Amino acid sequence: MAFRDIRLIGDPVLRTPCSPVTTVDDRVRTLVADLLETVDHEGRAGLAANQIGVGLRAFAWNIDGDIGYVLNPAVVATSDETQDGDEGCLSVPNLWFPTKRASWARVVGTDLDGAEVTVEGEGLMARCLQHEVDHLDGMLYLDRLERGCASRRCAPCATSERRLGALGVHERRFVGHTGLTPLSFATPVTVERVGEDVTRATGGST
Repeated sequence: MAFRDIRLIGDPVLRTPCSPVTTVDDRVRTLVADLLETVDHEGRAGLAANQIGVGLRAFAWNIDGDIGYVLNPAVVATSDETQDGDEGCLSVPNLWFPTKRASWARVVGTDLDGAEVTVEGEGLMARCLQHEVDHLDGMLYLDRLERGCASRRCAPCATSERRLGALGVHERRFVGHTGLTPLSFATPVTVERVGEDVTRATGGST
């Protein structure tokens, strides 16, 4: 079990869709332990595996003192009713933007023993479930912002026709404006996978 560094916007691992967990071995058990350790801090509601550099479909949550994890999660049901509150992200620190999400969501996956896990909730839990599954699909919540909504708080980040964060060029502008320094921005990054290391030479293009 270890407290892991968070990968920040601009790191290509956040734009790499995660692979399913096909075998539960010591590396997967360590991943889950690290997710639980790293999310168990004040102000942290959820954490996806690729946010700590691991390209597997797993995330942990920490909502109102309830801490847990799920492997191979999929959003299987959401409410028609939506919520429009501010949303933030550990990989985009110190910024929050209004983000529309379903008010209620249900996620189904498995645990380390292969048993089916169902996690559902409303409000913050629903927002967390949708946010973390987006991470595993290579999406950031910035991709879901209404056009122009970020300009009220971070005008230089919203100068393009495309939504903030949808392409690497926006992430470079975002990083340059906010002063964030991703761990692997403008350098090759290693995406951890069970049984192999996949190195993606990215330079400064992502």
